[in-house]
Amino acid sequence: MLQIDLTNKVAVVTGASGELGRVISRTLADCGAAVAVHYFRGEERARAVVNDIHQASGRAIAVQADVTDQASVLAMRDSIGAQLGTADIIVNNAVHQYDWTSVLEQDPADYESQFRTCTLHNVLMAKAFVPAMIEKRWGRVIAINTECTMQSGPSMSAYISGKGGQDRLLRVLAKEIGEHQITVNQVAPGWMISDRYRETPADDAGYRAGVPLRRRGYDQDIANTVAFVASDLAEFISGAYIPVCGGNVMPTV
Repeated sequence: MLQIDLTNKVAVVTGASGELGRVISRTLADCGAAVAVHYFRGEERARAVVNDIHQASGRAIAVQADVTDQASVLAMRDSIGAQLGTADIIVNNAVHQYDWTSVLEQDPADYESQFRTCTLHNVLMAKAFVPAMIEKRWGRVIAINTECTMQSGPSMSAYISGKGGQDRLLRVLAKEIGEHQITVNQVAPGWMISDRYRETPADDAGYRAGVPLRRRGYDQDIANTVAFVASDLAEFISGAYIPVCGGNVMPTV
């Protein structure tokens, strides 16, 4: 029987107090990983995730960092190393939230924030955590992208410019560190149902009509995909952009 077994692995999930991050963290812990639950400002939510993992007999700690600041990321790495050991899996999920509008109306600062929390975030996490993976000749770099990167719809420009930069960066990284048996992959959610939408359902009929499966997926679908690419079952998958959106976007060859 195939199983996702992450026993004895240490995972770091950035933005782990958020809608997708909390489910990703709990799922990796359910697979046996010790999880560093990162937060920037959401300490209470992060500690609630840690408590959930402890209640399920898992190992987890909460760690604070600004993922756009190298010194802060390095301090987080050192704290994780002291408490859990060196990281085997990093899941780069954190991103700054802002109001979307047209290119002509979007504040230039929003483009900078998306570059910093998407592209630079991935650079700093790689610099901090990949060297130890190289020493072990095993590692997983996983980043959360979005279906929006392929859609290029109105009002998306700041978000997808940051995520587009992330995509190109990680394709290069996959080629640079692959020889060390480290995989680099991106999971790209569609408009998923998470706690926010379970509590306050959205008017999503128009969106669902365009999805081949005619429905929205769930936060757990993203967590399941992350767990898969983190595991040895996906040891020969690298450089992939994996949409988890019911076929709403389809990469072509």
